[in-house]
Amino acid sequence: MTTKGTAALSQKVAFITGGASGIGAALSESLTAAGAQVWIADRQFDVADQLAQRLRSAGARAHAVALDVRDPAAFEAAVAEAVQTSGRLDYLFNNAGIGIGGEVDSLTLEDWTDIIDVNLRGVIHGVRAAYPVMIGQGSGHIVNTASMAGLITTSAQAGYSATKHAVVALSKTLRVEAASHGVQVSVLCPGVVRTPILSGGEYGRNRNVSRENLLKLGEALRPIEPGQFAEQALRGVLRNQAIIVVPRWWKALWYLERLSPTLSMRTAAVALKRTREAASAPLQ
Repeated sequence: MTTKGTAALSQKVAFITGGASGIGAALSESLTAAGAQVWIADRQFDVADQLAQRLRSAGARAHAVALDVRDPAAFEAAVAEAVQTSGRLDYLFNNAGIGIGGEVDSLTLEDWTDIIDVNLRGVIHGVRAAYPVMIGQGSGHIVNTASMAGLITTSAQAGYSATKHAVVALSKTLRVEAASHGVQVSVLCPGVVRTPILSGGEYGRNRNVSRENLLKLGEALRPIEPGQFAEQALRGVLRNQAIIVVPRWWKALWYLERLSPTLSMRTAAVALKRTREAASAPLQ
């Protein structure tokens, strides 16, 4: 990140959900390296605490918070603690998410409930906790993590895609409303990032494809490293971009979706064929 970008983040206070691993951990590291104070919130408190301790040992200001984003009262309490301790809240990174894949006929009601509770309601709970604080300050930036699956036609991941499309829609609407309060809103739409979610993650699962074959499918899509993603994503945040696509080459699929939805669906059909082949492939 440039010196100018580092200066803009210095002394800022950021609250990051899903901050213990993957994109969240990379954002925590990049933000503290730029001089920001971070609150690392995660269900995996031990992992979050280890990261916070490591960052503090390097001179950073980092706090670990046990938080299940499905619990709105707990979310409000965690944000209130951060504000009371740090004096303000400059950034909320609504980053926690899970991946539950599989074709629609294989998904259970439990699958739908789990992914909606984390990926959509978790974001809503974060907005409800942080937005009033930022309105009161007259400043702040809410950054919601969606996905390219929230911008394009996908296959074998209807639940995930549905929640991520909803997060994109929420973010765009909130951005328009929040501007009059001095609050900024962006939505991150990662392509494929080399994180645990590639194979389902700690709390995710896939009803059709094994974790090993999921990793092979993910690696074929040239995943970006989390640290690289965080650096590029934060540049977009500092520029107050509405929709931040990283890596940038994924924008081609977004443009295809907008220009020709029919062709985009044909592309998704090709991807579905590959997924079905992976589902039937023997483990090696």
